[in-house]
Amino acid sequence: MPEGHTIHRLAQDHRERFLDQPLRVTSPQGKFSDSAALIDGQAMDSAEAHGKHLFLGFGPLGWVHIHLGLFGKVDLGDAPAPPATDTVRLRLANPDGYMDLRGPTTCALITDGEKAAIHDRLGPDPLRPDDDPDRAWARISRSRTTIAALLMDQKIIAGVGNVYRAEVLFRHNIDPYRAGRDLRRAEWEVIWSDLVALMREGVRNNRIDTVRPEHTPEAMGRAPRVDDHGGEVYVYRRAQLACHICHTEIRTADLAARNLFWCPRCQVNPTTS
Repeated sequence: MPEGHTIHRLAQDHRERFLDQPLRVTSPQGKFSDSAALIDGQAMDSAEAHGKHLFLGFGPLGWVHIHLGLFGKVDLGDAPAPPATDTVRLRLANPDGYMDLRGPTTCALITDGEKAAIHDRLGPDPLRPDDDPDRAWARISRSRTTIAALLMDQKIIAGVGNVYRAEVLFRHNIDPYRAGRDLRRAEWEVIWSDLVALMREGVRNNRIDTVRPEHTPEAMGRAPRVDDHGGEVYVYRRAQLACHICHTEIRTADLAARNLFWCPRCQVNPTTS
């Protein structure tokens, strides 16, 4: 499932390609046909993201709400658009280019009120400048749940996925199994600030890089990472490989229905060490 930086990048791409332009809106697959007919020919006046949710605004007609889920995919291209296949849930097109949406968990035309309800149930997003990390801290600081699980709970903090949770905890030497209530306020503030910086960089580069300059392949004389997800990381998908810092074997385990990765030497719980 794409992490929040990908959805914010998609919002940015939609603004650059389609903002304030009348659009041809179709649903070759047919599942969005009625809504597509309502907004066909209208101008998209905004595009924004909150966590893993994308919202495309069409004025009084409402918002196209998209959640990619595990299988959703967005293709953006220049004109002329290729013939649309029957797997395309939604196509937006103008004289310069197109967007095809396939396989999303959600693609629906919603009202302002329905959009507000989605925002209300999501936690603060590190990529939304006005969002308040204190809302997340209020829940984390009272919770017996592990910090690794809390970071993946979109009701607590929106947009963080498996890569960012593993990497930000490593970067600050935090045991992923520590309970939220055992985290210090200063530690949370550093985590939030780092997520803001890392995810902004993810939007800018359209990939996740989390290693500090002194730990890049060039700086360390090591081979670059080879992975479909791209980017240089410390622990994500590096199970049984040596930690870049201490050379201990990286571990993995199931947590919150996803594979967690961590270094047992660099990330020691201070209450048990």
